[in-house]
Amino acid sequence: MNWITKIIKAGEKIKSAIHKRATKEDIANSDWTSCCKGPILKKDLEKNLWVCPERECNKHHRINPKQRFDILFGKNNYQIFKTPIPKDDPLDWTDSKSYKDRLKSARKKTGMDCGMMVVSGTINDIKITAVASDFDFLGASMAAAEGEAFLYGIQHAIENKNPFICFSSGGGMRMMESLISLSQMTRTTLAINELKKNNLPYLVCILDPCAGGITASYAMLGDIHLAEPGALLAFAGARVIQGTVKEELPEGFQRVEKNPAFVDLIVERKDLSKKIGTLLSILLKKNSAINSEINETSENSQSLTKAAS
Repeated sequence: MNWITKIIKAGEKIKSAIHKRATKEDIANSDWTSCCKGPILKKDLEKNLWVCPERECNKHHRINPKQRFDILFGKNNYQIFKTPIPKDDPLDWTDSKSYKDRLKSARKKTGMDCGMMVVSGTINDIKITAVASDFDFLGASMAAAEGEAFLYGIQHAIENKNPFICFSSGGGMRMMESLISLSQMTRTTLAINELKKNNLPYLVCILDPCAGGITASYAMLGDIHLAEPGALLAFAGARVIQGTVKEELPEGFQRVEKNPAFVDLIVERKDLSKKIGTLLSILLKKNSAINSEINETSENSQSLTKAAS
């Protein structure tokens, strides 16, 4: 090989290295991510609870359940439950890849057995049962295992007389399980009804994105609905709607800010723990100001009754 050939081959290697596209795995393992003004260090974003520090942006980046519960209850200040896992692939589903392989990859990526994590923690001295979905687990789609996790959480809340909080996100039902997946809409709805029969609060916090059968079932059945800023809340996707109505849709029309009728409060991540604590104190009548008002009203009623008799 002469020197000219060596130079040409070296040049090709450099060109290939420059034009090589980063894979999803490369990006996930990088110390950097991107936001409104370009690259930002993940450690800097983490310091701000994974929210863009730019005031005009304020994007609430997606986080996994463990990161969320660390923020809500304090780092590792909660108990994670092992929930039941049904048969992995009840329909023996295969498309471009087998469903079993997809589950294996999702478990390796997230460190979770299914797309939902159920925990027990405390806010304002109130014991809480909570569930959160991980979008990295097959888009936080709902299947039999997620249904079992949700029902396990509800049962734990009822047995321990805990309020139940659902941090809801995901693309909908997981079609690799077909009707088994769709049946989770009914199962979760019935479970929530049992929780309410026991006079226990059910709070929902909408995360980005929340769509499909998730929106059509347990995500819209809360006593109070909170949402993080910028969260997408929808049933059908924007492209499907646009293709159906044949009209240009307003920018961001499925974001919670554009749909105030669907949520009661839009709360920034840094304020969620405090806001949830306040709401539960009111709903459970543990708020001192409310208790004083109730006692005062009761005393006034008794005085009026005595005066009348």
